[in-house]
Amino acid sequence: MASGEYTSQEYIKHHLTNLTFGNHPEEGWTFSHGETAADTAQMTKEMGFWAINVDTMLWSVGLGLFFIWLFRKVAVSATSDVPGRLQGFIEVIIEFVDENVKSVFHHKNPVIAPLALTIFVWIFLMNLMDLVPIDWIPFIFNELGVHYMKIVPTTDVNATGGLAFSVFGLIIYYSIKMKGVGGFLAELSFQPLPKIFAPFNLFLEIVGLLAKPVSLALRLFGNMYAGEMIFILIAILPFWAQWLLSVPWAIFHILVITLQAFIFMVLTVVYLAMAHEDH
Repeated sequence: MASGEYTSQEYIKHHLTNLTFGNHPEEGWTFSHGETAADTAQMTKEMGFWAINVDTMLWSVGLGLFFIWLFRKVAVSATSDVPGRLQGFIEVIIEFVDENVKSVFHHKNPVIAPLALTIFVWIFLMNLMDLVPIDWIPFIFNELGVHYMKIVPTTDVNATGGLAFSVFGLIIYYSIKMKGVGGFLAELSFQPLPKIFAPFNLFLEIVGLLAKPVSLALRLFGNMYAGEMIFILIAILPFWAQWLLSVPWAIFHILVITLQAFIFMVLTVVYLAMAHEDH
């Protein structure tokens, strides 16, 4: 698949279109398709809320399983002697996450550190797919008859939203577990202003509470979507310009994908630490 097969606009829309499966009012259960990316997007819209982006699920679950397999492989073969390069690299990641969790989270909860490690590595792997040349894997699937294939799950707001609202569920769970329902509601209603302003406090606190998952989801999605868009724009330039621009941008983007995984992890730990605090 080359950009020369499309106009610039068609090429951009094609690479930003997910492979979606859902129940279409006229065609029944089917994958989204159409003569153009706009037709496909319209068909996806007509499928409704329960349509699923198959490529997002495929790559996110696949990378999650790869993460589990890799860390289990290292754990099973770990040695106390001089470690191999892979074991040493994994140990550095674990120590890095552990130190950050200890610096932010000062309560006893055996779930937080493994959760932080999972979030950091999983999001990093999903972000890392952004460094794969954008035509390679879509070309392979196109040869197999699959016209759309987005390989960076974090450029899909459904994926980042799913991660963020899972964290939000944990925030609510631990807030109630540590403070009780009454304590949690009191925390929302009776601060920061005096109790007489409880309705106003409640409004402010609920807005702030809901802003946490929204900001988590949109920050990760926005940065990764913008990075993917720049790679696509570079791909429609002449060949010499592609190499001139893509390599520096890819090198810089390594920092971006790592930083976004780190920020999501740290904010998750911070929010859960706040949920454990008893004001």
